[in-house]
Amino acid sequence: MRDEHLILRIMMKVLFAPIILFALYVQFHGDYGPGGGFQAGVIFAVAFILHGLIHGVDATRIALPQKVLSIMMVVGLMFYAGTGVLTMLLGGNLLGYDVIDPESTHHAGQHYGILLVEFGVGLTVAATMITIFYHFAGREPEIRDEDW
Repeated sequence: MRDEHLILRIMMKVLFAPIILFALYVQFHGDYGPGGGFQAGVIFAVAFILHGLIHGVDATRIALPQKVLSIMMVVGLMFYAGTGVLTMLLGGNLLGYDVIDPESTHHAGQHYGILLVEFGVGLTVAATMITIFYHFAGREPEIRDEDW
């Protein structure tokens, strides 16, 4: 069984890191061009979903347990919501990022705020997509009528 899908396993090992790297590229350049948190989160999740399809869901659950995914979802939501709360605590409007760095003449606060929000979105989306995959791929097949 181990040698049955040798080419797929090798390609998975070759492609896993570049997929993660591309997700990070999309994540951190999303405020300058197309992309951002949602797209980066999906790309990040694809690496682990591909791992699950090739090596099995159980092996992927060992590499990235559900508990870690739950923490990722909460931390991502806290980054997103926390950025808005931070802007209000600093005296600005909800998601008015300029108050993050009011001394900047180049709207650096906007850049920081967008990065924080998009990071939160990316973290939450990646964890949610992998969790959905775990639930669908890990469920037991339904019993057919003829098996009764």
